[in-house]
Formats: sequence, structure tokens, C-alpha cells
Amino acid sequence: MRNTEDFIREVERYSAHNYHPLPVVLSKGERVWVWDVEGNKYLDCLSAYSAVNQGHRHPRIINALVEQAGRITLTSRAFHNDRMGPFLKKLCEVTGFDKALPMNTGAEAVETAIKTARKWGYLKKKVEEDKAEIIACENNFHGRTTTIVGFSTEPQYRFGFGPFTPGFKIIPYGDADALEKAITPNTVGFLVEPIQGEGGVIVPAEGYYRKIREITRKHNVLLMADEIQTGFGRTGTLFAMDREGVKPDILIVGKALGGGVYPVSAILANDDIMDVFRPGDHGSTFGGNPLAAAIAEAALEVIVEEKLPQRAEELGNYFMGKMREINSPCVKEIRGRGLLIGVEIKKEFGTARPYCEKLMKLGILAKETHDQVIRFAPPLVITKEEIDWALERIQKALTD
Repeated sequence: MRNTEDFIREVERYSAHNYHPLPVVLSKGERVWVWDVEGNKYLDCLSAYSAVNQGHRHPRIINALVEQAGRITLTSRAFHNDRMGPFLKKLCEVTGFDKALPMNTGAEAVETAIKTARKWGYLKKKVEEDKAEIIACENNFHGRTTTIVGFSTEPQYRFGFGPFTPGFKIIPYGDADALEKAITPNTVGFLVEPIQGEGGVIVPAEGYYRKIREITRKHNVLLMADEIQTGFGRTGTLFAMDREGVKPDILIVGKALGGGVYPVSAILANDDIMDVFRPGDHGSTFGGNPLAAAIAEAALEVIVEEKLPQRAEELGNYFMGKMREINSPCVKEIRGRGLLIGVEIKKEFGTARPYCEKLMKLGILAKETHDQVIRFAPPLVITKEEIDWALERIQKALTD
């Protein structure tokens, strides 16, 4: 019988060492719970970085996967299939946009948004060829492709991967005045995360979304919202910017769109932006494949019909409120929205990693980000009773 150490040694031997996971080997998942190869049970408080908002192996999503796998799984975009249209119609209706462009991973969706904004800038805004600029924020995380890491401000994400793609300008996060000052006639887009998840669960001040919407509209700049991690209910509204009634020009989605079983991503925009594309401009062999479309349509239905955004709002307020009652000298700040919560550890008490390891021993899987922050993001189907179970163990981990 193989044990945890056997599986970890195998990965260390045959995998590039580009991750530093907790020393647990998972083999089964259901709703908010996962089990390791030795039968130990854990509460999943990461949700695969919010890709499992609907919970592990939601029956409706699994049924859609199995039913479609029994028919046809891949056609490429050389031919039509009978699942992509219904999926895109549902996605556009749910989000309120005219058109969607389906891809696979979140990074692909961000790259698609960048290409869209640039082409719109040249064709519609009449920016001089090869002069288009996109503004992004310090501490951003939009993916791992060469173009994206080129405008990261995290040294490790950039080291050894240059030269980088030009055309990006960086401003402080949460500073609307800095955005307005950075805009030039060549600015075609502002790419922003409504909440910086990977950056440490950084929440901007109230009114920030409305201000950047006003500024981008005033200067004819596309507001590009990366809601890959914050979208589909995670922060207590369907999308994080919904809280201030803001609709971006380009909405970037992924993660939970695949229901935790398959990579599905997309960008959404209205016709005046999407009509810059012609056949051959952009594509993906797997983008919009029938298996992905069937899964994503079911994933959307679960989010809407089970009112997961409302659950995240109610239970997130409860979870965060109870955590703030924990009297721990090591905690600097607790912040977040909905069921995306960050607990920042004071530097004099070390990094967040040992606390995550302690939580694992107590039956909770959470993961550190930016050294000092423990991120708690359980599936949105979690119950109040399960949160109470978690709170007892979180208190122990933070106060022992």
C-alpha cells in the first residue's frame, strides 16, 4: 500500500519543482470535504483557488460531464457543435454582455482580453499602430504567460523569463487618481482585479470601482475586469464589481466556470468591442469544445439556481465576523469579502506557512499567499455548522 511519502517522492522525482504544496496527497473530494490517500478527512478552504465554488463533484455538473462524454467531447472550431451556442447564450444572459469568446485557462482569457483591447484601440480608437498601452496595477496577478509576467511587479515571477512584451504601465492598486494621471492618448485599457487574491486578499476602498469606471469612460479607455478568482459568487455578489453597480467593458472569467472539473474560461464584451475579430485573428483548439460547454452551462446553472452569491455574502460575513473575535497576538489584520478571506500574520510571528501546516494537522486545508497571508476560500456550498467546526480549529491554530 503506497503512502503519502511515496506519492510525494514520485512527484519530486518526475515533476519540475515549480510548486511548494502542503505535504498532503488528496485522492477523493465531495462538497467541501477532501480525503487523502491514508483516509484522513479535511475541510477544503482553498477551493482550488476558487475553481470549486460549487463544491467538489457537484452531482449536476458531474452528470453533465458524464452525459456529454458519452456523446462527443471535442470537435475543434473547424466545425460547429451543438453545445457551444447554448453555453455562450447562457453565459451572456447571466452576465449581461452581447458576446463571449471562450478559451480554456484563466491566463488564456487574460491574453485574449489584451489582444482584444489592443485591436480595439487600433481599429476603433485609432491609436497609432504598435503604440497601444495597457495600464495594470502593482501587486497584480493575472497569470503566468510570458506577456503577463512581464508586467508583474513580483520579482520571482519575472526572473529568468525576459525579454518582456512592451506596452504596459504600472500604477499603485486602489489609487484612482494615479490611473487618471497615467492615461495618455495611446491608452487602450485598464486591467484590474476587483480584489487582489493572490496578492494577499487586498480589498480597495469603497467607491474605487465607480471612480475607475468614470475615469475610463471619460478617457475612452476599456475597463478590463479580471474576475477569474473573484467571479461567480465568491465575494458575495455574482461579480465583485457588481457591489458598486459597475459593469466593465471586458469581463474576464475562468476558474469556477468549469465547475471544478474542467478548465473553461472566456472574455465577455459587447458587439462594438467583439466585432474587431475576424476569422483567423484568434483561436484555440479546445476553446468552446462540447465537453467544456456542457460542463460550464451546468456550472452556471448551479451558481444561479442555488443562489451561491447570496450564500457567500451571508456566510462570509458570519465567518469573517467570528474570526475577528479570535484574540490572537499573531494576527495583524483580517480582511476580505464574501468567502474570500485573508488573515495576515505579523512578521514578528514568522510567515503564514507554519500556520497552514498546523491547520492541516487540525483537518483544514488553507494555503499561504505573499508569505504573510492565510487565504480562506471554502466552496460556496459550505454550511454554517461546517464554518463553526472550522472556527474552533482556526482559533486553536492562531492562539496555541
